[in-house]
Amino acid sequence: MEATFYFDPSCPWTWRTSRWLVAAASQRNVTVRWRPFSIGILNEGRELPAKYAKPMAAAARALRLVAALAEAGRDEDAGRFYAELGARTHDAGAELTDAAVGEAAEAAGVADAAGALDDAGWDAAVRRSHDTAFGSAGPDVGSPVLALDGAARALHGPIIAEVPPAQEAAALWDAVVPLLRSETFFEVKRGRR
Repeated sequence: MEATFYFDPSCPWTWRTSRWLVAAASQRNVTVRWRPFSIGILNEGRELPAKYAKPMAAAARALRLVAALAEAGRDEDAGRFYAELGARTHDAGAELTDAAVGEAAEAAGVADAAGALDDAGWDAAVRRSHDTAFGSAGPDVGSPVLALDGAARALHGPIIAEVPPAQEAAALWDAVVPLLRSETFFEVKRGRR
């Protein structure tokens, strides 16, 4: 089974969902493809608080690298890069910065592709990926978007408060797959606390 995870590395909710997906995928023999979803693109034309400017710019650079790795068929490398980046930011309680992006690329062993970080030529690929995810799960969705090969539509999420233990991660995957495959399913939601 193959799943595609569209993500923005600046989102802490997305990070937790990605760690759930990695745990579930290892137990359910799922291959994960990592693809860009841009909160920056999602919010184009909106005025956002200044505190988001630097993390969104760093995320845009990181997504260029994800797009380059995806185009080269290097999904495992993209996943490893995101894991390194999330460990340096979300797990460490640190802001997403250009320095963290560069360090994560080096630690993930993708320095050979790191030229993509500053290559605006990859922005079109990021936008195409974002548009694919948004078109498949939207409207009114954000990061992450999860798609399953053979399913007519993707879904936003699942959004989780914390990464579940292994057994629960697998059970959650088993519950999400039928929702992804159902063409009549629309939404499940709980209020935030």
